[in-house]
Amino acid sequence: MTTIISAPNSVLSQKAKEFDFKKDEKNLPPLLLEMEEALLAAADPKGVGLAAPQIGKSISVFITKPTEKAKIIAFFNPEIVVQDETPKRNPKKRVKKLEGCLSLPNIWGEVLRAPTVTLSYQDKTGKKRVKKFTGFMATIVQHETDHLNGILFPKHVLEQKGNLYRSYKNEEGQDEFEELPI
Repeated sequence: MTTIISAPNSVLSQKAKEFDFKKDEKNLPPLLLEMEEALLAAADPKGVGLAAPQIGKSISVFITKPTEKAKIIAFFNPEIVVQDETPKRNPKKRVKKLEGCLSLPNIWGEVLRAPTVTLSYQDKTGKKRVKKFTGFMATIVQHETDHLNGILFPKHVLEQKGNLYRSYKNEEGQDEFEELPI
């Protein structure tokens, strides 16, 4: 079973290398299987996305599974080509959401993300695609793309002058959060 790497591990702060479909095609099935197993094994909290650096591989690929019933989708060599700037003109659309990360167990932070992004990427066959994502999926895409650029979400929390929290289970087994001093 593949273990998800926790910070501070240097692979999490490096820019991932491009996946070369011609050179690395034979490595594709085991890589995706390893990533899927690691994502599905994450139980508390349940993972919705995972980047290859989180399993120790500095390769530009991430997978998503935004809901329990969703199929896992792989994104190779992704690049955000458009971020919707509408929220700057319409503050009501700007919402900070609590974000966590499988590589930062029990750490959470309020991160302001673009509500819509357009992603250029290759699918698992190597075909180039461009797709627009909104809402929760836009947040996942931004978070996982950050991983491939060596960025963890607390960097955004600090830049946005937000708060970080540590979660723990209370006596009833429910999650509670305490603010961390920054």
